Amino acid sequence: MVLIVVVDRDGYKDSYDGSVDLIDSIYYATVTLTTTGYGDITPVTPTARLVNAFIVTPLRISFLVVLVGTTLEVLANEGRRIMRDTRWRKRMKDHTIVVGYGTKGRSAVQTLISNGVKRDAIVVIDPRATAIGDAGNDQMAAFHGDATNRTVLRRAEVMTAREVIVTTDRDDSAVLVTLAVRQLNPNAHIVVAVREEDNVPLLRQSGADAVVTSSEAVGRLLGLSAVSPNLGEVMEDLLTYGEGLEVAERPVLGREVGKPPSAVPDRVVSVVRDGKVHRYYDSNVSVLAAGDKLIVVRPAKETPWAERPGADEDDE
Repeated sequence: MVLIVVVDRDGYKDSYDGSVDLIDSIYYATVTLTTTGYGDITPVTPTARLVNAFIVTPLRISFLVVLVGTTLEVLANEGRRIMRDTRWRKRMKDHTIVVGYGTKGRSAVQTLISNGVKRDAIVVIDPRATAIGDAGNDQMAAFHGDATNRTVLRRAEVMTAREVIVTTDRDDSAVLVTLAVRQLNPNAHIVVAVREEDNVPLLRQSGADAVVTSSEAVGRLLGLSAVSPNLGEVMEDLLTYGEGLEVAERPVLGREVGKPPSAVPDRVVSVVRDGKVHRYYDSNVSVLAAGDKLIVVRPAKETPWAERPGADEDDE
């Protein structure tokens, strides 16, 4: 529009000095397109008025359409987001929050889903837009932001979450997230992945219920594979869900009560009684009791205990 006015500047009149130069053209284009229109520069010739009628006016309208349309789009998107968040918060309770959707986070989510956790009960928090897109493609609720920010955690309804899994790339961030989560939800079960073994006590003091040292675990697996390739293969098999053998936790069946762990068809590794883990050879769990839980090694394709033939309410 500045170019149009400059080319036809003789068709315009400036009430201040009577002539229109480049600066006047910029000024006229600005106040005209923004519909301010002070009237101090006006088209006086028929050509200039026709240009204003058929070129400048459509430009002015287009400017308003873009301005108003963009504003309405932003308001509409924000309104839809607020409505989605409101509906989501009403039904979200006892869910699992996964902080960080990288390799560790995705593996944790896959394991949860494989063990019966529904996708709509998992919420992902990540500062990377690509990770949020991946979580959305995997049909899970996702929030873009830094989990060290309590506002982001509140949006994810951390106050009503049952479990929080922290898989950040930095140990210091993991500590801050754990502190924030524990402050907002004293009852949540917090599982944290860290890189350095030295940071494990700090995470536990921060409120983590379980801390997994990823680098140490990988190092031990590498060492076992170097010492005994067969042992390393077995350990990798146990850690891989859905193939070969798997480690699982299940309740004691009714027909197993009163028997020793060695009498259970599954290979019992530990017995959980009153929230405490006992090794299978511990004399305190020499006889299984109702309410116990078993940590077992079993075939990965084994039918869940509740779906087994013969499982009944007494078994449960």
